[in-house]
Amino acid sequence: MHNEPCIGPIAGKYLTKKNKKETQFAAKGIKVITVMQLSLEQISKSVGASQHLYPMDLRLQPDAVTVLLGATQAGKTSLMRIMAGLDVPASGRVMVDGVNVVGVPVRERNVAMVYQQFINYPSLKVRDNIASPLKLRGESGIEQRVKELAEKLHIEMFLDRLPAELSGGQQQRVALARALAKGAPLMLLDEPLVNLDYKLREELRDELSTLFAAGNSTVVYATTEPGEALLLGGYTAVMDAGELLQYGPTAEVFHRPKSLRVARAFSDPPMNLLAATAALGGLQLVGGPLLALSESDKPPTLSHKFTVGVRSSALRVQADQYGDAHGGVGDVALPGKVELAEISGSNTFLHVSTAVGELVAQLTGVHHFDLGELVTLYVHPTHVYVFDALGMLLIAPVQARSNKAGR
Repeated sequence: MHNEPCIGPIAGKYLTKKNKKETQFAAKGIKVITVMQLSLEQISKSVGASQHLYPMDLRLQPDAVTVLLGATQAGKTSLMRIMAGLDVPASGRVMVDGVNVVGVPVRERNVAMVYQQFINYPSLKVRDNIASPLKLRGESGIEQRVKELAEKLHIEMFLDRLPAELSGGQQQRVALARALAKGAPLMLLDEPLVNLDYKLREELRDELSTLFAAGNSTVVYATTEPGEALLLGGYTAVMDAGELLQYGPTAEVFHRPKSLRVARAFSDPPMNLLAATAALGGLQLVGGPLLALSESDKPPTLSHKFTVGVRSSALRVQADQYGDAHGGVGDVALPGKVELAEISGSNTFLHVSTAVGELVAQLTGVHHFDLGELVTLYVHPTHVYVFDALGMLLIAPVQARSNKAGR
């Protein structure tokens, strides 16, 4: 018998309360779809003197996608290994449906996992790789299920090939299909697309979003890319240096990062950060103009030093045609010189040196700029973030009309 490269067979000695209920109903011919409730309570992880994870609490939203977002060595893989049962935490509890499963062997957990490096049975054809968890459970209709998954992942034409005969992207699709076939209530994906080319990553992201939405699993997906988190939607847990910084609906975390650390982790390109001090009528950008704020937008703090955050998409190269009608204040003008203009897909990323520092503007469309060309960037005060001296969020942008580059 082959060893299953995805974690844990479906049929194991460990059953949660809901799984027991499902088994009882199944004996009567009634199918029950259960949702795993996974909570981490004061989980930490250390190796020698190195702290990989600091104590954290995380209650995953059941039957939804949770994205673990953070740079390399943020602690994402360490956290997923604890969720899967591959590692034991230094402290804390892993609660599944109210039961602490710390110490329960990985083979007795109902979990599927896909790694950065695809893992398939080299001696089995693609159809048998996908079918392996179904055969372990002794299910019927295996061929039909394999065909359905293969079609969804566009590998139906490779079912009679061995993994070695496929490209890297195709092999990763096989690993994903097998994980989906497992039907585990918890699916862990550790940067599964990182080693694929850009075009294939884009295709698979769209497919995975659809497949996750159609399934009944709680999905945890680790990535270093903010754009990937936004595309997958659901919920996002932002991690940095072994700490859990914020968890919530993805759009909410993106639009209202609670701190500078979250804003840095959830911005691509990086958020433009400008030093500012308190001034009459608003905030004075160090080396630049006054950022006028309405009375309702003025920071509710006695602090005199602030950091103003501006996403690249909030910067424009044309002044707002509505003038100061929006919010009672007008645009802030930031003149500078073009240092670099990059075209990526349908966007132009414009690097401009200004008196307040180098800024990056993301302009919709393909635009031409000469190096050294003088340009002025504009931003409306209602489209900026303001953080206090400790890096905590004070003001978030008004979600107003979308900005257009205009050239």
